[in-house]
Amino acid sequence: MTLWRRHPLLVTAFLLALALTLGFAGRFVAQVVYWSNPAHQNQTVQGWMTVGYIGKSWDLPPREIDAIAGLPLPVNGKPFTLDQIARDRGIPVEQVIAQVEQAIAQLRAGGPRDRDAPDHGDAQQ
Repeated sequence: MTLWRRHPLLVTAFLLALALTLGFAGRFVAQVVYWSNPAHQNQTVQGWMTVGYIGKSWDLPPREIDAIAGLPLPVNGKPFTLDQIARDRGIPVEQVIAQVEQAIAQLRAGGPRDRDAPDHGDAQQ
C-alpha cells in the first residue's frame, strides 16, 4: 500500500508545505539576485520609483526618507511613486526628486539617526 493511500491528509499537508517553502525560497533568491546586482544599488532617483524602492537601493530606512523629505506614508500598504506624489501636489517631479536626494544625502551624512551606532536600548546588564 502506498503512502498516499495510507495517509492522504498528511501527504497533502506535506506537499502544501513544500510548495510554500519553495515559493518563499524562490522569492528570496530572486530578491538576492536582483539587489546584489550593482546596477540596482545607489540608483539615480527617478519618478517611477517608490520610497521603499529607493530605500532598498540606497540601504536606507524608507520611513526616514519620507520624514526628512516630507513625503506621504503609504496608504493601506500601497506606496506612492514620486510621479504620483508630484502630481498630487501639483509640482514638478524634479522638485520631489530633489527633496528625496537631499534626504538621502542627510541620511548618508549620519543624520537624523546614525544607523551604525550601537543601540544601547536593548543591551543586557
